[in-house]
Parts: sequence; structure tokens; C-alpha cells
Amino acid sequence: MATLAMERLDRSELRLTDKLEQYLLTRPETPFLAVDLDVVASKYRELRYHFPSTSIHYAVKANPAREIVSLLARMGANFDVASRYEMEMCLALGIEPHRLSYGNTIKKSADIAYAFSRGVFRYAFDSEAELRKLAIEAPESAVLCRFETSGEHAGWPLSKKFGCDLQMAADLLLLARKLGLNPMGVSLHVGSQQVDPTPWSGPLSKTADLFRALAREGLILDTVNIGGGLPGPYESDVPPVRQYASAIGEALDEAFGSSHPNVMFEPGRSLVAEAGVIQSEVVLVSQESRFDETRWVYLDVGTFDDLAESFGESIKYRLRSTRTGIPGPLVLAGPTRDSREILYERSGYDLPLDLECGDRVEILNAGAYTSSYASVNFNGFPPLRTLCL
Repeated sequence: MATLAMERLDRSELRLTDKLEQYLLTRPETPFLAVDLDVVASKYRELRYHFPSTSIHYAVKANPAREIVSLLARMGANFDVASRYEMEMCLALGIEPHRLSYGNTIKKSADIAYAFSRGVFRYAFDSEAELRKLAIEAPESAVLCRFETSGEHAGWPLSKKFGCDLQMAADLLLLARKLGLNPMGVSLHVGSQQVDPTPWSGPLSKTADLFRALAREGLILDTVNIGGGLPGPYESDVPPVRQYASAIGEALDEAFGSSHPNVMFEPGRSLVAEAGVIQSEVVLVSQESRFDETRWVYLDVGTFDDLAESFGESIKYRLRSTRTGIPGPLVLAGPTRDSREILYERSGYDLPLDLECGDRVEILNAGAYTSSYASVNFNGFPPLRTLCL
């Protein structure tokens, strides 16, 4: 076995749960994502322990497998939905509408109307146009304005597309009141795969200033949605949950003193990443020139059907092979006829030099943002199968 920066990882860290190891030995047809639900349950209990007074809303987009959503619903989780389709699934599973938060700031009017008709009452927005849609289609609903953050230290920043500036957030929350909505507070996100526990401090300080400024206008806000961001261990280990809980707690104390607002949290990756493994097959091992010894290894998974977060080599998964030969460098690519589908070329991955066509390569900690990103029918390849154990 070998993987990126192997010197930083003990081989025992490439070990999966017994349930997953036993299932992989049966060698089902690849590619597939196998998820150990016991790991998901354990991660949720850990998060609940360290954030006891926080309203936890699982970000369904991280992995929308019905088995995962049902499990978390039974354990008491709430849910952040990004579309009508995620909402419909949650409702079909018997999850009460008051447990859903429609957190996408880009929604069709018809989808807002549908959500409102089904009893969903909490929505996010970050623009005047979106706010006016909410006022028409979901009157008197609770709304949170998302403001922008820097996304510094995040492996997958989210600041470019979402969030308005703080002054606009203040103006929009006042407008929400005029339009007959119920402005609750603000929403923020410090970036997905946030490897630093401290970036919540600045945004929470700004939130407290905003709350005080609007209180002087007679608008009392009482809720802050701190988003997600807790990371999964990919190319290296990450700080434990308790460090994030401590840092966020200290940031709340510093910003608000002893009178904290209601806090919402939207974890996704941290609950499901480590629960999943993708097993893939080596389709081809080749060289492009007799004068260039660079080894190209093509898998039956790629950026378009499973591993979208490998674009730009942003998320660097741990890899494992059943081969035990001497490791050597390679370029790792996917199976489609798109020349951009190169997973890793610059990140220094190694896999055994005796790797052959038909061998299996496993992508670890892949339970989040893999099957949910999978394309439908690009080059005819079907979406990644998810098997919950």
C-alpha cells in the first residue's frame, strides 16, 4: 500500500472498519461507495457531545443517501436542504418540516412556494431579489441573511458565490421586517474543509456588532447559523472536534459575552467523510512516450462521476492498493474522453510500481461530496452507487 506523502501517515491509518474491510473482500463490481452507518452515528454522537446547545442541521448535500438521512433523523438531527428535491426526500422519510432549513440562497419562486406549502418556515437569502421572492411566496417566514467571509484556510472555499457584505446584510434584514417577514439573524460559512479551528472568531465578532446596530433600530435578532466547515482527514490528519468546539465557544464568548444567541450548525463532511470508501478498478497503466517514464494510471472513477473535489487537486484523498510492491510516482486520471479529467498530477502521489489493469484502488474517507456530485450519463457512465452497511 502507498499513498500521498506516505511518510506522514502510519500504515495503520489506512485501515478501514471491520465492516468495510469485510465487504471489500467480496469484490463487488466497481466503482461504488460503501458507507459504514455505524461511523456516521459515532460522528454525530461526538458532535452532539461537543456542541450540546447547538441546533445541528445535517447538510444533506454532503451525502443524500436515504439510509444516512433516516439514521440521523432517528438520532434527532435537523437538516439543511439545498433544493426542492432534497426537501421532498426528507419529507417522504417522515421528517417534520420544522426540522428543515432551506439554506440555499438561490431558489426558484416555485420551489419557495412548494416549501412553504409543505410547512417549511426557515430560509436563507443574500440579495434583495431573493428576499422579495420570499416575501411573496413564504410570507411571515423566518429568514437569515448570509454575509460573506474570506474562506481563508479552507480546502474548498465558498465565499466567491455566496454572501453579501455586512452593510447590505443590515439593510436587507431591515427590509425583511418591512416586507412582513421574520428576520431571525444571519448565516455565515467559513469554507468547507476548514483545517483551522479559529476562523469563526472574526465573523462572529462582526455578527455581534450587526446585532447591536440593528437593535438600536428596534430589530432584535437572536440566531446565527455558523455554517459547516469541519474537515475530513484526507492527505493529513486534522484537529479534533473538541478543538473546533472550544474555539467556536471562545469566539461566541468574546463576541456576545454570556448572552449567546441561538446557534445553528450545518455539518456535512465531518459526519460522513470517514464513513465511506470508494473501491475502483485500474482500467489502464500506460506511458505517453518511450522517452518519458511518467506512469499514467487510469481508474474507473473520475472528476465527472465521483471525485469533483479533486478539481484543481483541492481535496487530496488517501489511496490504498492491494498491491504491496515498491511505490513509485504516477499521474492519476479518470476514464472519460475529457482531457481535463486528471485527478492528481502535481500532488506527489505514489502507488506500487507493479500495479496492473484490473487491480483495485481504494479511495479512503470518501463518504462526503462524492456520490452527491456524480454526473448523470457523461460519456454514458452511470452515477456512483452508494451501498450503506
